[in-house]
Amino acid sequence: MLELRRLVLICEFARKGSIAATAESLGYSPSAVSQQLVALERETGTALIDRTARSAELTDAGRRLVMHAERILSMVEEAESDLSAHAGTPSGRVVVTAFPTAAVAFAPALARSLRRHTELTLRLGQSRSGRGMREVQSGEVDIALVDDWYGRVRDSESLRVFPLLSDPLVLVVPRKHRLADPEVPLDLRELRNEPWMATPDGEPSRLAVDRLLADVGGTRPTPWEFEGLGAILSLVAKGIGIAAVPALALAAGVRGLAVRQFPGNPVGREVHAVARGSSVHRPSVSVTLRAIHVAARYIAADLDPVRPAERGKDQRPAGDDDPLGAWPGAPGGPGGGPGGPARRSGRDVGRSFGE
Repeated sequence: MLELRRLVLICEFARKGSIAATAESLGYSPSAVSQQLVALERETGTALIDRTARSAELTDAGRRLVMHAERILSMVEEAESDLSAHAGTPSGRVVVTAFPTAAVAFAPALARSLRRHTELTLRLGQSRSGRGMREVQSGEVDIALVDDWYGRVRDSESLRVFPLLSDPLVLVVPRKHRLADPEVPLDLRELRNEPWMATPDGEPSRLAVDRLLADVGGTRPTPWEFEGLGAILSLVAKGIGIAAVPALALAAGVRGLAVRQFPGNPVGREVHAVARGSSVHRPSVSVTLRAIHVAARYIAADLDPVRPAERGKDQRPAGDDDPLGAWPGAPGGPGGGPGGPARRSGRDVGRSFGE
């Protein structure tokens, strides 16, 4: 009989590619990992890893075992989720990872929503764009908040994707900039000689800014490059330049900014929650997914380009009285509940922060 913990080890080895990386990922010593993999080879009666003085890689038999092991571990998780669902009480630890702006935006609402579940603990970490889905797939995290700039994030055989909100690029300028006045028409061509700031070349948000500027023709200006959208917003607030950033970055609450929506159909991204299909019915994961959806509705409403003072108490996001059942496609929820992914208004208004 093959031991499940050893199957976990060889699957992680397949993902990480080395004994040392596998040990670091799972919190074991390299010697312990090596010993357990040798024990697994004894159990199977065949060589699973081809070892040399400087490297180790799976044999053909090892790769076949990994394919079986991934299915076995998924079925085990599904069985555990089914049993937990009948227990009903969310408990244990849920690990969530998010790209940086989502982590900042979602953390307060998640903490408030989940703290009533006294037997549940949440760990929310950050990961670079593109890593979240791999971490869910590998079992390192339970849920990932991921951004999708090109419409490529889809359900797979093992992963479920839950749409949360649309996040368009918006123009941020200093509060005293002429374009802080919403009555001034917004024309990107007139801004090409402004001191633009953007994330480094190759970052997803930078690629989106490049696409946006390319739409107005001519030579793309070379922007000042800064690591992190928070740094860019702080510099804009100090009057050093202007930038186009995803609206979600505004959740950081940087003061001294004016925000304008780009006309037409602006470049943007979709934000999704991703979880393993075998885990979504586990109460701890299910309640966290639903809390994420409620948080997304609040965030979308907060980022809607309307001054906060103009939004009455009767304009709170719909469905707050029943947050657990209104998510289309949510575990245990209806197939097509009201609302769906939150969408923003297409109006072009200037919203000032820090007045």
